[in-house]
Amino acid sequence: MPCSAKFVSPLKPSDAATKVAAGITAKAELSMMEQLVPEITHHVLSYLDFKSLCCMSMTNVAMRKAANDESAWKSLYHKDWNPEQQNIVPPHGWKAYYAVTKAVAEANRAFYNKFKAKSLRGMGQMWLHADYVKCIHPGGELISGFDAVMENWRLVFNCSQRYDFELQDVKVRVSGDMAWVTSKAFVNASVEPLLSTNCYERHDQQWYVVHHHCSPQLDFAFPDYGMFS
Repeated sequence: MPCSAKFVSPLKPSDAATKVAAGITAKAELSMMEQLVPEITHHVLSYLDFKSLCCMSMTNVAMRKAANDESAWKSLYHKDWNPEQQNIVPPHGWKAYYAVTKAVAEANRAFYNKFKAKSLRGMGQMWLHADYVKCIHPGGELISGFDAVMENWRLVFNCSQRYDFELQDVKVRVSGDMAWVTSKAFVNASVEPLLSTNCYERHDQQWYVVHHHCSPQLDFAFPDYGMFS
């Protein structure tokens, strides 16, 4: 008679053993950051920059939760943008507020890059096509309306002067679809800055300049400015 062999299946671990093994594996895979208590984790995250915090949020579930914490984004906002705004409550959270503030700051840098390059076409793309836009250059008069503002920029760019900017003390404030940026602009390595204010409106997810005002920083030590002295 033929000999029949009995097939013996490999042993299967119990459900309890499987869970224990999975738990050990998961714990072994935890990074040192994840094993920190939440307070320490949030404190460490507060020292990261925007790019690093975004990268950290894409590593795993635990880090995504920690990196999306409002306190981390609030700390990053006050460190990078405007420590004066301690009492505001962003309607969509600090992460969204940081992102929109960053977009305005990038638009403002683009404005000065177009200025430095003397690009009339590029400057035209920065401004909103509207009759209520305004521009005031140092010592100049108020210019109103897109066409008049662009003509004024043409005159500025036709000048032989170069425009190298170093911006300091940049402050950005966003409220809905309006934003304004104040800064001190040092032109061509000048000692005294120009005080600059740029106002922006958001249309179709893009920020456009609607107002530019730049004037020298006055020295109150010497002329008499009447009621402002």
